Amino acid sequence: MVRAKPSKRIFDADNLFMGLIYLVLFIILVVMVYPLIVTLSCSLSNPMYVMQGKVVFLPIQFTLKSYKKVLEYKDLWMGFGNSVYYTVLGTFINIVLTVCAAYPLSRKDMEGRKFFMGILLVTMFFGGGMIPVYLLVKQLNLLNTVWSLVLPGAISTYNVIIMRTFFENTIPDGLLEAAEIDGCGNTRFLVQIVMPLSRPILTIIGLFYAVVHWNSFQDSLLYISSRAKFPLQLILREILLTSQTGEMTADVSGLMDQLFEAEGIKYAMIVVSSMPFIIAYPFVQKFFQKGVMLGAIKG
Repeated sequence: MVRAKPSKRIFDADNLFMGLIYLVLFIILVVMVYPLIVTLSCSLSNPMYVMQGKVVFLPIQFTLKSYKKVLEYKDLWMGFGNSVYYTVLGTFINIVLTVCAAYPLSRKDMEGRKFFMGILLVTMFFGGGMIPVYLLVKQLNLLNTVWSLVLPGAISTYNVIIMRTFFENTIPDGLLEAAEIDGCGNTRFLVQIVMPLSRPILTIIGLFYAVVHWNSFQDSLLYISSRAKFPLQLILREILLTSQTGEMTADVSGLMDQLFEAEGIKYAMIVVSSMPFIIAYPFVQKFFQKGVMLGAIKG
């Protein structure tokens, strides 16, 4: 029996389709990476050229003066340490509560899970708003404490849905049945079996939460009044305001130098605040891979 050879037209169509995919991916890559490169280049350039809009890709008159100004600020490391503390504590609370909500909702034998899921979905479309949340935090005596930053947003319905879907599609019912035959209870099954097999989704959701905590600015501005508890974002705001509203001078050249310095500091602060997650991302990327459940069940 002679097999028919694929026509040249099919090969041309496949090549054209793949070419279009690569073209679209390249455009997306440029759109996402170009702003990052420009921001880094502006932070390393002479601020005068940044103000004039001449920095379009590579740095012009390379200088680290903006970074020196930012790093010389005495309270920068205090804010950095506070942000690390808030991020670690907040992310831990987020992960624990998200797992405690998502796992029961993924179990088909849970009574009323559709009802509870419906209540959670309502919170995605309706919220009290900033003022009611502030009044609630105040009534609970949480103002100017770390709990005011980690408890109001302790759980995200969107992340609960993602994790619940992962549990439903990745943790097979046969695994639970096998564990129950060996005398494993629900809590032990969750901690010793489900959690280790769910490291990719836990890492990804944890990264989502951590980014929110690290970039938290509005909540810190509303709830934190003690300067010793300021996170990095508020300290960077102080640096920028100080550079913009420092000692005013009647000398036009001095005023222009001050404006140029503030422009360079602005871009340097963006890089400094983003650097921890840029460094951490390569170590997290491996958890985006599929196939973690391969070999979980034999036979």
